[in-house]
Amino acid sequence: MKDEIQTHLGDPGQLERLYHNNKGPFKREFSTLYPTLQGNPLADFWHERLTYETDDLHWGTGRDLLFVLLAGLLAGLIAKIPAIFAIDEEFFYPRNLGFIFLPFLTAYFAWKNKLPAKKTAVLYGIMLVSLLYINLLPGSDASDTLILACIHLPLLLWVLLGTAFVGNNLGDTHQRLGFLRYNGDLVVMVALILLAGGPMSGITIGLFSLIGLNIEKFYAQYVIVFGLAAVPIVGTYLTQTNPQLVGKVSPVIARIFSPLVFIMLVIYLIAILYSGKDPYNDREFLLMFNALLIGVMAIIFFSVAETSKETKSPAEIWILFLLSAVTIIVNSIALSAILFRISEWGITPNRAAVLGSNLLILINLILVTVQLFKAVTKKSDSAEAGKAIASYLPIYFLWTLIVVFLFPVLFGFK
Repeated sequence: MKDEIQTHLGDPGQLERLYHNNKGPFKREFSTLYPTLQGNPLADFWHERLTYETDDLHWGTGRDLLFVLLAGLLAGLIAKIPAIFAIDEEFFYPRNLGFIFLPFLTAYFAWKNKLPAKKTAVLYGIMLVSLLYINLLPGSDASDTLILACIHLPLLLWVLLGTAFVGNNLGDTHQRLGFLRYNGDLVVMVALILLAGGPMSGITIGLFSLIGLNIEKFYAQYVIVFGLAAVPIVGTYLTQTNPQLVGKVSPVIARIFSPLVFIMLVIYLIAILYSGKDPYNDREFLLMFNALLIGVMAIIFFSVAETSKETKSPAEIWILFLLSAVTIIVNSIALSAILFRISEWGITPNRAAVLGSNLLILINLILVTVQLFKAVTKKSDSAEAGKAIASYLPIYFLWTLIVVFLFPVLFGFK
């Protein structure tokens, strides 16, 4: 898309066609190009046009709507496979949850970004291998390596989705940050859809009960299942065709929650000292501690991705720097606890997975914190912190591959 914009910069008609065919990608790519094009009358016009805010909704083309409809129906049918073919739900859903909707989101971005057929084939080849692998992987429901593979496989599919999202600009850090922003926007949009769908479902069931028809079971088994499977697809479509819908909500959420999470984290660390909780010997507490760490990391990543869109106030950058610094302390506690448990009771698949994840997160946090420190001391731009996140994403991908495909073999499928 970026090359096409540059090639047709002097052709208003072709630019218009590019915009109407791929509004989301066009806007993202033009935004990254505009600083080098500023002063060009046509580029200035498009900048004003794309940044002009409107409340009008754009519903896309007929082909777009048809894709969303078919993808939603197919996602619902995949979610109903256990009922259709009498497959054990406890076997099916842990292994195949990511395959319900992520392949369709990948197809959407591959189509909109005009991904070459060879790259698309590679993405779906990896998905097919992963699908066969996870469903043929030996081990009982109590197998640690199987559980770890099931947890990490959606992350692998998520990376494949990101590859389709960035299109032909795989090494572009701006595009990778755009993918993180898309995830934040999608979470907001999905939450809004679910908030609207909940009361509507209650009203629908209530209205039918008034006329003597109890549709709760049918509604739960079909409408809700198909609806939940389709929500990420519909949410993606709405965020890409109407970026203004959550364009202001996501940055506001990032600005509000960053200082709140920082305050909560500081208070929580102090409370740990008084509570007597011991992550070194309390396994359940250590698991919750690591879950907290992952949640805070997600907030940092999302906030930095939003910050990199434009110049932010020094106060916002300071908050992100302090939050990152405190999270390093949390990570260090968790890391020391898992090292202690390994030294005392030996290595297990779960301990190895947590150890590797914590080490990767710690390194990434240090890189981001260093860049944020440079930003608050005016030695560099805050966008460098975003680059530190974007350039590190492939490392997480490699670790996911190791946990999904190598851990079961290394630990004898235990």
